[in-house]
Amino acid sequence: MMKKTFLLLVMVMVGVSTTSSAQEYWNFGIKGGANITNMTSDGFENNKSRTGFHLGVLAEIPVSEKFSVQPEVLYSTQGTEDEGANFKDEYRLDYIQLPVIAKFYLIDGLALEAGPSFNFLVNEEYNFESSLLDVRDNSEYASTFEFGGALGLSYKLNNGFFLNGRYTQGFTDVFDGDSFDDDAIKNNGFQLGVGFQF
Repeated sequence: MMKKTFLLLVMVMVGVSTTSSAQEYWNFGIKGGANITNMTSDGFENNKSRTGFHLGVLAEIPVSEKFSVQPEVLYSTQGTEDEGANFKDEYRLDYIQLPVIAKFYLIDGLALEAGPSFNFLVNEEYNFESSLLDVRDNSEYASTFEFGGALGLSYKLNNGFFLNGRYTQGFTDVFDGDSFDDDAIKNNGFQLGVGFQF
């Protein structure tokens, strides 16, 4: 189901991009940058943020002079980690994110961004390293789908380059209910990036 949904959305974006009318009004682009993410719950009190990355494509669709809609397809590496004197503990979650962002231009080039994000899990990995033991496990505890949201700012230059900063928050539990019954664990973090619109 996840793969079919993702392929359908990609086909729709590609199909629209080949039409002449879409090329006249849509601004296509690429973007990428750093993620600083974490997971929060009662059971994740002392964990640290994990640094990852995001990379993908977008299409900005002007609705009016001050408002645009911007669907995106991003590959995003997230998770959390903990580190002590003689150990390192890392939990990694990789998603295909499909945010649909509303952009409100406050002044020329500067836009407030907000919208939902439909996130599909593509990789899950747990790593533990210490002086006595190394464990690497491709676990299968996380939910294959996450519904979240994003809020941030972007600034677009006249030459097509732009800067972007967002706070992202998962609204649904990271793990399936069968794995963690009572402990609601949610993703959150920041995406800081650059991009270019053609």
